[in-house]
Amino acid sequence: MKSDKTPSQNEINEIPFFDIQLPYEIALLIFQYLGRTDLGRCAQVSKTWRVLAEDEVLWHRLCQMEGYLTDSEVTDCTSWKGALKASRTKESLLRTNWKNRIGAVGQLHYELGKVLCDIHSSDGVVLAGYTSGDVRLWDTRASDHATSSLKSTRVITDVGSNLQVSFVQINPCLAVAAYEDGTVDVWSLLIGREPIHHYQHNQKIQALALCPETAAIATASSFQIKVECPDERGYWRSTCNFQTQKLVNFLHLVQDTGGCPVAIAAAEEIVYLLKAEETEKILHSAYGQPVTCLDVSLTQAAFGVKSYGWFANNGNKIHVYNLQTAQSITTLGNSTGDFTCIGLKDSPPHLLVTGNRDRRVRVYDLRCSRSLCSLYAHHLGVSAVRMDDWKVVSGGEEGLTCVWDQRMGTKLWEMHARHPVRYVWFNSHSLITANIPDDKNPRGASIMDDDLTAHRRHRGTINVYNFSMDQTSVESILPICRSSYSEMTGYNYNIGLAVPYDNV
Repeated sequence: MKSDKTPSQNEINEIPFFDIQLPYEIALLIFQYLGRTDLGRCAQVSKTWRVLAEDEVLWHRLCQMEGYLTDSEVTDCTSWKGALKASRTKESLLRTNWKNRIGAVGQLHYELGKVLCDIHSSDGVVLAGYTSGDVRLWDTRASDHATSSLKSTRVITDVGSNLQVSFVQINPCLAVAAYEDGTVDVWSLLIGREPIHHYQHNQKIQALALCPETAAIATASSFQIKVECPDERGYWRSTCNFQTQKLVNFLHLVQDTGGCPVAIAAAEEIVYLLKAEETEKILHSAYGQPVTCLDVSLTQAAFGVKSYGWFANNGNKIHVYNLQTAQSITTLGNSTGDFTCIGLKDSPPHLLVTGNRDRRVRVYDLRCSRSLCSLYAHHLGVSAVRMDDWKVVSGGEEGLTCVWDQRMGTKLWEMHARHPVRYVWFNSHSLITANIPDDKNPRGASIMDDDLTAHRRHRGTINVYNFSMDQTSVESILPICRSSYSEMTGYNYNIGLAVPYDNV
């Protein structure tokens, strides 16, 4: 009687390939060129081909190719085919949650900080600076959004001293804050909350940049750009100083192929490419056409230029340059409005997203130098923008955050807050936005002039959206809308708005 038992991999030495028999190892090499769909079809040919198509080596390779393999999963996984299936199911569910706004919404508060000045994040870790001089750190990857305060080296002796934080930057290992008085503090995220480095500019700092890959910092004050980084023994030192012809408006820092920091700075209409021990290079300069936005990847720099109407065909465009050759790659757009923000570094390959004062968000293809879609977004102009392979998130001056389906060109949902959206960051399962007030010292911000806190409507907000699939229905409700009805106070913002009821 014929057995229906499927042969195991150890029992198979040769694989039938049409009119010939191939050794198992040779057949495995051939199957490595197939994708998951083709492997599934081959598994239906015969029992022998099914054993070959379900070999763990093939599915481990597919996990690597599709980016689902992490170091922690190497020891935990028992079936690479099952791991790939589970990862794709999770990705599909997350995309559905994004499209339908299903998940948890929270806010990061620090009342004693007064008004929010600047925010930056790295892989879910948020760094924020306030007018009180406080620098706050949150880890949104933790369920309770663990928070801590970073200590400053500044000692205030005068009552009128300016405590305000101007800029903050963060990468996986460092946090940096620049203050209004020209002070710069650097903290290590690995060893504690005390600053590991500190230096001072004589004048106000116009721009701050932190290299995403390495421990290198660049600051622009007056007509000077200073780059600081630690040496091989860990001692911080100033590696180079550059002089610019005009005040710097935008500053970015990247690492070149040799591991050295490269600064890209925009000062009015001049864009500089600055490397240590090399003469400064001017990427772009057009009189009367100042740079309005700038973003930099490892190999390219993209920036928008403004026209005053003298040159009808040369203004309000996006210029893209190669950082290795310092040559122009392409020129995009010809908008009547000024480009206010640009996303190059975090966009998919060959794509670039821009925001404009003409209220539109545009996605460009660098290969053909044309616009793929144009989204009418914000009636007061676009202030922040970011995209991935299927969606675009934009923020406006009116405080509106919009999520778009890039391929369909349609708005999925929107959220509104009081102040302009100045920062947008997201990954596959979370979204972080910041509404930062333009007025950092509002009149009537508190009941008394010496009050340590400002009214919530003046502070600005940091919003955190979590679209993970393990969020429960209760967690998806705003904290202000959750109540046990056990409080006896007559006036309380914490009212229960859950439908139909919560714990009544």
